[in-house]
Amino acid sequence: MKFAAFAAFGLVAATLTAPAMAQDAAAPASMPAPMAAAFTLDTPIEALMADGRAKAVVTTHLPGIDQHPAYEQFKAISLKAVAPFSQGLITDEVLAKIAADLAAIK
Repeated sequence: MKFAAFAAFGLVAATLTAPAMAQDAAAPASMPAPMAAAFTLDTPIEALMADGRAKAVVTTHLPGIDQHPAYEQFKAISLKAVAPFSQGLITDEVLAKIAADLAAIK
């Protein structure tokens, strides 16, 4: 599946922003490591692509998304936020399948 229909999305994605993700590097060593948050449809795409398991899920349902010419413009946005701009390529059905597969990641 090609993502040529995302062409108009680049302009819209450039206007959207996502909050920056920060980690507290000064946390005491005695504190236990936080539990890894579950991946959801609200997780930024770049965070999904950074985890091998989540990337496999997303690319199974949306092959080539990380190779899209506008990827740099929309990677900080969640799949849920990108879907309305995908010109029908990211449907509710696709989102439901991705959500189910992401929820299965332990």
